[in-house]
Amino acid sequence: MQLNNLIRRLDLVTLQLFVAIHEEGSLTRAAAREAIALSAASKRLNELEAALGSPLFARQARGMSLTPAGETLLHHARRMLFNLEKIGLELGEHLQGVRGYVRMLANLSAIIQFLPEDLALFAAEHERIKVDLEERPSNGVIQGLLDGVADLGICSSDSDTRDLLKVRYRRDQLVLVVREGHPLADQAQVDFAETLDNDFVGLHSASSINMRTHEAARRAGRVLRLRIHVPSFDAVCRMVQADMGVGILPRKAFELFGGALGLRAVALSDDWAERELLLVARDLESLSPVSRLLFEHLRAAEPGG
Repeated sequence: MQLNNLIRRLDLVTLQLFVAIHEEGSLTRAAAREAIALSAASKRLNELEAALGSPLFARQARGMSLTPAGETLLHHARRMLFNLEKIGLELGEHLQGVRGYVRMLANLSAIIQFLPEDLALFAAEHERIKVDLEERPSNGVIQGLLDGVADLGICSSDSDTRDLLKVRYRRDQLVLVVREGHPLADQAQVDFAETLDNDFVGLHSASSINMRTHEAARRAGRVLRLRIHVPSFDAVCRMVQADMGVGILPRKAFELFGGALGLRAVALSDDWAERELLLVARDLESLSPVSRLLFEHLRAAEPGG
């Protein structure tokens, strides 16, 4: 495969046509959707497959399905088209006065507990900088930075940060969440091992809180009795309120959601319940000036830090 020949074939129109063929399952419908003559669409597809040296679709009586090579191209084509769309949107906003963009990934704990106030202060000082924030589990934050899809990230300190630059962002404390009237509700503090006879409402399986609780149960020689996984902190509280089990949440997240539902928070005596959240970046030199501004703002955000 000649690189120059391939680059010539990977133009925007051809990529859009390729994705349309996959989504429509038919060259005819894809050509109509993209307003391209069927003969021209067929020629573009044939030339693309020739440049790649591999068929992208299996032609079948009931339509066209991707080959393994087609699956690979689809992944990259969608990312390229998405990035082109974002370029257009961001350039349009520059014309309206936006000074710069910072792309940021963060775990749920940071987004719920700390980032709203920290980003509001940053926005007040830098009105023309836009922050594009996406929620991912901590390991997803790390992978996103390594893949170059974000400038900054916030993750749990028990994540493998690889070679990324990392500094402490905030500390938080995990607590046990129970219904009023639960046998543990009136205790000031409890050891996690004492909770393991209960059913648990857990966060999604990729969350650092879920992984910490499962690991703590294993160290205690027990298996966590997980009754249900839910995607968010407020969902944990609603399930606990409905008597589906007990839960583990950051204290500040409980204060936001649990108190209004009549739930109780019990401190955990275990060392692992005290957590650090890390601010991560590939390196300071690679950050744009506006990303560096936000990095320094967040690094200094911890009270007394």
